[in-house]
Amino acid sequence: MPAVRTAEAVVHEVHGARFTSYAAPARGSKELCAWRLEVPANLTGVAHTITREEVFLVLSGSVRLSIDGEPHTLTPGDAAIAPAGSSVRLDTMDEPAAAWVTTSVGLEGILADGSRFAPPWVN
Repeated sequence: MPAVRTAEAVVHEVHGARFTSYAAPARGSKELCAWRLEVPANLTGVAHTITREEVFLVLSGSVRLSIDGEPHTLTPGDAAIAPAGSSVRLDTMDEPAAAWVTTSVGLEGILADGSRFAPPWVN
């Protein structure tokens, strides 16, 4: 797989957050997807159930990542693993935050109303 330069990464804005996709099938990855997540201060995320395991590594700021309703406050260098089938929500506090997120190809989010969302940054 070739190197993906910052200028080549694809940016998506969803639910007030910015998802910069570096690894996905559209960029040559066959199994994994990885993106930089940037979230503004004081954002309450959207709870959703994930169909694939996700790994979150906080790069800057601090986040409250709730996995199946259990909140975890994470600061730079902290990581969390959300299992497939779990409900996740990521909130920020008084400052913006950034995280590196990795999952496998095929991830979907299932929202509270039952609708499914196939994030474009994993395709």
